[in-house]
Amino acid sequence: MSVTQGFVVAARAGELAPGRMKRVDIGGRRILLANVGGHYYAVDDTCTHEDASLSTGFLKDELVKCPLHGSRFNVRTGEALEEPAEAALRTYPLRLEGERILIDLSEAGTP
Repeated sequence: MSVTQGFVVAARAGELAPGRMKRVDIGGRRILLANVGGHYYAVDDTCTHEDASLSTGFLKDELVKCPLHGSRFNVRTGEALEEPAEAALRTYPLRLEGERILIDLSEAGTP
């Protein structure tokens, strides 16, 4: 794991085509990376309703759908948009540095 000014390298941009998502494990956290039309977002990978990995769900535009009970979350804001989940996902500041996708775990947004 490489660190640049508080940011941790999570993946390479080429690994994540538009409309795709993947789970990365960094610093003991499971994080979902999503590419929405060339913009990258990082949120907690675990559904706030039950312990399901959102990376095995479905991504459509900015919305990820949990594979377990169908809760939907906005990957840009973390907001829970459809029950049974009511609590938001934690979001992470993200930036691109060349082809590297970097995440700042210390500045995570509280759900």
